[in-house]
Amino acid sequence: MTVARKLEFEQHKLAKRLRRQVGQAIADFGMIEAGDKVMVCLSGGKDSHVMLDVLLQLRAKAPVPFELVAVNLDQKQPGFPEHVLPQYLQSRGVRFTIIEQDTYSVVKRVIPEGKTMCSLCSRLRRGALYTHAAEHGFTKIALGHHRDDIAATFLMNLFHHAKLASMPPKLLSDDGRHVVIRPLAYCRESDIATYAGAREFPIIPCTLCGSQENLQRKQVGKLLQQWERESPGRIDQIVRALGDVRPSQLADRTLFDFHALGRRSDAPSPDVHAWLAGEPHGDDGANDAASIASQPLRILDATLV
Repeated sequence: MTVARKLEFEQHKLAKRLRRQVGQAIADFGMIEAGDKVMVCLSGGKDSHVMLDVLLQLRAKAPVPFELVAVNLDQKQPGFPEHVLPQYLQSRGVRFTIIEQDTYSVVKRVIPEGKTMCSLCSRLRRGALYTHAAEHGFTKIALGHHRDDIAATFLMNLFHHAKLASMPPKLLSDDGRHVVIRPLAYCRESDIATYAGAREFPIIPCTLCGSQENLQRKQVGKLLQQWERESPGRIDQIVRALGDVRPSQLADRTLFDFHALGRRSDAPSPDVHAWLAGEPHGDDGANDAASIASQPLRILDATLV
């Protein structure tokens, strides 16, 4: 087999794997239903490009009809090549909308120099996209987060926010108006990068937050990459664990009733004050405690033979 033939074979295999993983995620979490109008959020990065490409392929053979519309938010960042995405989408015959909103100036004005911009930028971007989705009747909002993003978010919440949480493959927005889906939830970032390179998508880097090297997400990403090098499959294990939660093996009292576990029917409810105050229950307990405290300490000198 020639080098070119082998490369073509590997690219075909990769494309097939990505389609299978996206299709599996859609089926597992009920991401897309018949008649859905899906807003594919296209930032111009590799992840959103691959998401759109794979969804277009799946739609051609999907068991249910649904619409796909690519939506890009032009945040008015200096040097943003505003012609790139329209030209690309037109060449592929994809329906699209470009939203223009100067969130860049807001972020630069509000966030002090040297501070992380991602949080505010993300909120402003999400608000603009949610508003557009509501105004144009979209039933689903598709984001390009992948398997590695899900693992990284889990570790960030664990390390920095003391909670077990991540990016769910499907969620309802806080206001209850939008269903957000992540079709790439089962896809490896390395596969996405390889596929995007092979397809030669017109990638637009984020010059706003992409230049900030000390972000928590980048640090966690480097940690995951190191783990993956030392123990291949570690990221897969983390993501698989998120789908196998066992409340009785954790310590969240809102998810599991530890009080009821092995409790006698006649036992009183625990009294936190009594346990912390050090007040013995009843006369017998007091007498026993006093008796123990009054006994002299005896040290026996044993002789070994």
